[in-house]
Amino acid sequence: MGVSIEDFVPALAGKDVDDVVILGGGLAGLFCALKLAPRPVTVISNAPIGQGASSAWAQGGIAAAVSEHDTFEKHRDDTLIAGAGICESKIVEQMTREAGDRVRDLLSYGVPFDKDLEGRLALSREAAHSENRVVRVRGDMAGKAIMDALIEAVRKSPSIRVLEGFMGESLMREGRYVTGILARKRGGLERMAFPAKAVVLASGGIGHLFAVTTNPGEANGHGLAMAARAGAVLADAEFVQFHPTALNIGKDPAPLATEALRGEGALLINTAGERFMSKVHELGELAPRDIVARAIHREVMSGRGAFLDCREAIGASFSDRFPTVYAACIEAGIDPATQPIPIAPAEHYHMGGVLTDANGRTSLDGLWAAGEVASTGAHGANRLASNSLLEAVVFAARIAEDIQGLMPTPRSAFWAEQDKEPGLPSQRNTDERQAISDLRQTMNRNVGVERDADGLRQALVDIAAAEAKCSRVSIRNMMISARIIAASALKREESRGGHFRSDFPDADPARASRSFTTLEEINDIAAAAREAVPGDQSR
Repeated sequence: MGVSIEDFVPALAGKDVDDVVILGGGLAGLFCALKLAPRPVTVISNAPIGQGASSAWAQGGIAAAVSEHDTFEKHRDDTLIAGAGICESKIVEQMTREAGDRVRDLLSYGVPFDKDLEGRLALSREAAHSENRVVRVRGDMAGKAIMDALIEAVRKSPSIRVLEGFMGESLMREGRYVTGILARKRGGLERMAFPAKAVVLASGGIGHLFAVTTNPGEANGHGLAMAARAGAVLADAEFVQFHPTALNIGKDPAPLATEALRGEGALLINTAGERFMSKVHELGELAPRDIVARAIHREVMSGRGAFLDCREAIGASFSDRFPTVYAACIEAGIDPATQPIPIAPAEHYHMGGVLTDANGRTSLDGLWAAGEVASTGAHGANRLASNSLLEAVVFAARIAEDIQGLMPTPRSAFWAEQDKEPGLPSQRNTDERQAISDLRQTMNRNVGVERDADGLRQALVDIAAAEAKCSRVSIRNMMISARIIAASALKREESRGGHFRSDFPDADPARASRSFTTLEEINDIAAAAREAVPGDQSR
């Protein structure tokens, strides 16, 4: 007997609603929408699609075993090693096995991946990869090129309706079923309900909960908090990846110096010109990201400073081979061909998120999640370089296939041409602006590259104090997501992957497993932590 979406979400039986609503206009959201075509889909995006997506800022590329010297098994094993013992092995195997097909999908959408003179994909190597397997575009422009191609395909698809300038605030529910999204017009108070037979969260990461990040401003944890408030199970929220080599030039967001530069031989040095990674790890500059990030962090905090030296490895070809990084350096008054680039770690990627299965289903019926907001188990405690875009397309495709199997043949519907209004700047009040600033500073200070119990408890106190100043649901969502990360980090009393506790600096074999939690448990941890902090004024 077949299963239909009405069986899966009976609360929607007989209602006139959208087939699918996707929250997020980044790679995961757009790829899923295209894979669902010609089924009617509504994509809700905070900013114009592509502009507010971390995907568009990705420089390295997509990891895939597509050369004759490589195998998905090698890619799988590299991913498992980088994940520090807590990856879901079956998920990793599925993702790496399907990588080549997803790269071919992107080629079919017109993504101009770099090729050699014989027409084969040109591949580069990044940290902790055992083979050259990163598919790139002009060295450091993969994310933008992929998003440009998908945006063009979406704009040409009559079954995809794109609503820009709407910020998701809450999930609509009937019992345990998710039945749509409640969103607010950016810059105003107008709210709209978007009922749906299937809801896909593709809302991105949590970068702007931190003072220093490589992510766009729209990466603020809204989707994570929406799912948590609705009762979804969360996973691995303590694991935050800090990119080692953001440009340390005082810019927000911090421009990224792609890891591909180190893959091409660039060195890490301090103010005295000394290489320091050779004393830290046998792989030197190509050690796993968490190790490199901590080493750079310690050089910066010690006053010795940290720099990326590309003078010999890249030199005069910098502007042609890595135009994005070159432009950012020149804007800051640095010539990377002749000068070392000042760098510091910056929040880059969240391995944790809303728990999903192999088909992107969450613990809530009617809700799927893909991309950085999801926690599939593919990344474990530390994402392997260039696996993020891969995970987004693999699981977006799996979600589309899963939804297609649950729904009957799609009705014929073509959305009317929409006004492409990007929305106005958010009109936050003064208290909320200060609350966000306070939040980002405490996350950077106490929930950053290195953590300890006292700092994490203080962070939970500071987050509660900041949240007390907030009235908008969207701003409170940021506070909730920050609380989830800080409380999860306090709960894991060991160091593993992207999570480093200076008071528990070693990995605990007994804790070599994923963490699962709910907002109820997070609130209990936060309340206990606040009770333990002397003089806490947030109670």
